[in-house]
Amino acid sequence: MKLFLQEHIPLICYTFAQLLIILFIYWFDGYPHILTALYSVFLGVFLLMGYLIYRYYSHRSFYKRLSTPMETLNDSIKDSDLTPLSMALETLLQTQYQYYQNQLKKWERKQQEQMTFMNQWVHQMKTPISVIELITQDEEDSLFDSINEETERIKKGLEMVLYVARLETFEQDFHVDSLQLLGMIDSAIHENRRLFIRSYVYPEVKIDPNLIVETDKKWFRFILNQLLENAIKYSSSKKEKVIVSAYSKGRAIILEVKDYGVGIPTTDLPRVFNPFYTGENGREFKESTGMGLYLVKEVCEKLNHKIELESEVGKGTKVRIIFPYASR
Repeated sequence: MKLFLQEHIPLICYTFAQLLIILFIYWFDGYPHILTALYSVFLGVFLLMGYLIYRYYSHRSFYKRLSTPMETLNDSIKDSDLTPLSMALETLLQTQYQYYQNQLKKWERKQQEQMTFMNQWVHQMKTPISVIELITQDEEDSLFDSINEETERIKKGLEMVLYVARLETFEQDFHVDSLQLLGMIDSAIHENRRLFIRSYVYPEVKIDPNLIVETDKKWFRFILNQLLENAIKYSSSKKEKVIVSAYSKGRAIILEVKDYGVGIPTTDLPRVFNPFYTGENGREFKESTGMGLYLVKEVCEKLNHKIELESEVGKGTKVRIIFPYASR
């Protein structure tokens, strides 16, 4: 009704102005039959009201569609009136909707092609990296140690690219299982053992072997690797330990990764989960991409886990992953 009145206010004002002008003409002309003049005005108002009532009821569903938000775009082209204006609008919306659907399908196809290419490229790159590792694994020369270190960096970078690509289709790429938390931690530490050794940082695990969590094995492994890599990287200058612990709190299980590294400045804490944000530590540690914690947070949200971070400059950082309804 509100939209209808807004549209017809000019017509109503124009009609009343016209009727007033007619009355003034009668008045100045000295017309003696004032009741007849008023009757003509009343008749004009009556005809206007009749027209507006007809107009409103014949276009009622049309105005309702314009005034009510639609849940989907397809809803906006249903239940149209048979009036010319409504039918013309429906034709326009159908054309635009079809165009939108075609463009969306093209975009989805291109995105799928890009992800397929990325997956194939990453897997192709893993083959020469595996060959390099095989050649250098038994060599004791420091030169080969450097090659192994750089090879491992390439592997981590490729893994990051792969997970970024897969994040777009996360719903099609995860499977929740009941996993032993200690086993997952031990596996992640073993995977990063060279990085621990090179950085003179050693892990300390304080986890009950009976703790079971509900999560996706592959994506949780990615989370653990990112947290451990960050803890090691920012602790390497102090040659400290990284403590991985877990405990129950109500129905939840909380996993905590604690380091005694450089810490994060207070001014950077609100933005550490933003993509590509490296902060002050990024200037000192040139390899920082600003994507690790961002991806960890995105994956945690998709897995219905929570993440918390505390840090103090010079004293270290704590990152907690909270499993709200974990098994025991």
